Amino acid sequence: MDAIIRDILARVAAPATREYVRNLLLEICAIDTTPYPDVARMRAAEDAVFSVLERELDTIALPGARRERRAVDPAIARHPAFSLLHFTKTEDRPQGLPPEDVYADRGNLLYFVPGKDGYEGPDGVGVNAHIDVVKPYIPPRDAGDILYGRGVCDDKGAIVAMVAALRVLAEALQQGKGQLARNLVNMFVIEEETGGNGSLSLALDQSLRQLYGSLLVLECAGNDIHPANRGAVWYKATLSCHEANLCEMSAYVIEQMEREGRAIRAESRHALFPQRPVQTCHGMIGHYGEHPSRICGEVAFDILLTGTVDDRTTACLTDCIEAALAEYTAVYGDKTQAIDQTTGQPKVDHHYDLVRTEAGFRCAVHGSTGHMGSILENDGAITKMAAFVRAIVRSRPQLERLLRGTVRLALADEAPSECLVLEGGQGFVPTHAIEEVMDRVARAARNGAANYLRLIGHCRCLPQVDVTYEKLHNAAFDGDPASPAMRAAIAAAKDSGIWRDQEIKGWTVSCDARLFATEHPGLPVVTSGAGLLQYAHGDAEQIRLDDLVASVGFLAVYLLRQAGLAG
Repeated sequence: MDAIIRDILARVAAPATREYVRNLLLEICAIDTTPYPDVARMRAAEDAVFSVLERELDTIALPGARRERRAVDPAIARHPAFSLLHFTKTEDRPQGLPPEDVYADRGNLLYFVPGKDGYEGPDGVGVNAHIDVVKPYIPPRDAGDILYGRGVCDDKGAIVAMVAALRVLAEALQQGKGQLARNLVNMFVIEEETGGNGSLSLALDQSLRQLYGSLLVLECAGNDIHPANRGAVWYKATLSCHEANLCEMSAYVIEQMEREGRAIRAESRHALFPQRPVQTCHGMIGHYGEHPSRICGEVAFDILLTGTVDDRTTACLTDCIEAALAEYTAVYGDKTQAIDQTTGQPKVDHHYDLVRTEAGFRCAVHGSTGHMGSILENDGAITKMAAFVRAIVRSRPQLERLLRGTVRLALADEAPSECLVLEGGQGFVPTHAIEEVMDRVARAARNGAANYLRLIGHCRCLPQVDVTYEKLHNAAFDGDPASPAMRAAIAAAKDSGIWRDQEIKGWTVSCDARLFATEHPGLPVVTSGAGLLQYAHGDAEQIRLDDLVASVGFLAVYLLRQAGLAG
């Protein structure tokens, strides 16, 4: 085995592998696999990516290997982990499409490699990565040592690592006249970003489950190795109340949800999660934002005034915002003082712009985007705006005395509506059951609305705060840090030079790994892969080619170690 490992690593280090990885990643990232209401568009994009992968897989010389496009089973809609098909909703189709229509002629790509004498059994080695990405789509760009674009980090880089590792492994086995003892099951899946329905279909597939006894899920894990994942739920809070200003109410809802998130974090003592990766992210409000788990980087609200606006009014308003900003940065940090590793510039150039308008003022609030898991390194504009709004509401009596008029707040450019929708996510670790987290988030939202109504003297009003979890709802899980799969992964990481004797921890993000871990208790599920979380879902999504090539070497050696050599 040692000779084959040396051959694998030599092949990975060759310039040809580096260029193969570069070109294949650029090719599949040029295909937009973001979610769309037009399912035919998604189907065509998935087919285009799978066709490229099939072309490459067909050139790999692994005896008996075969590929299959396995349909997503619409019956998964009856499973508690099913994510509702929110991305199919439109104004003309408010309920979206039924699963039978969404998954017609759509599925996952599987690549099977038998072991010795065609062996395929329950101790086979599974690998999983996803081809879909979040909005907005960003075309790929080659900057030499770094590749940019949507999916290069999350998760098409992992897809390319799978294909390249199989290619290198096949060549090394052929050269060394070796054969795998156990079989491989490679899963190229859809719809991870929309909640995991692609992997859910595979996790529930009992015939497939008979072909693997461990699973490696590839994500942007910084080439670390994790036996556990934190959980996450994406909430949707719909606010309505005829007697209240919904923009103002939302600021108090956000305040209570943030406080509840901090309480959950304080309670999250777990050996595999000493860093307590329990984040609260508000990704969308009204027409602002793009995705519940993508930090919202820009939002604006109007301060609508009647009466006389003079220098004193402007100064008082500015002082309110500055005081709120000081409170906000005391809790979340001042990201104008944090340097972005990519640009060398501050994460946030400045926090806000206050501009005079005919109706009063517009306050544009600036943050920095990224995956919700990186919110401590980034800056949520919605949370910051909520702090500004609450400060103005508190000082409204003083402002109105100066104006001899009224002060009203509204989301900028928001069309009149009887409701306001907030969407975001709450992370948690295995110390908390997902049902408890859902209940606490919903109660926090309702309490925030009630707090606002009491503040404005409408305590008898009953606000409607409808909190649902139609999108991603991932349970946290903790696996065995000493399982055979973890030992094989660590050995492979040492062989390929990416192991630094670091402490074994759970991954600070949620992904499809939890579907297999929770559906099949006892199944060793490990998460690894190249790319840094701080770039996933961000405007500057990127991956270092060196890191991706290192992942290829790790994965090829892992497959060899975990499957074993036939005697």
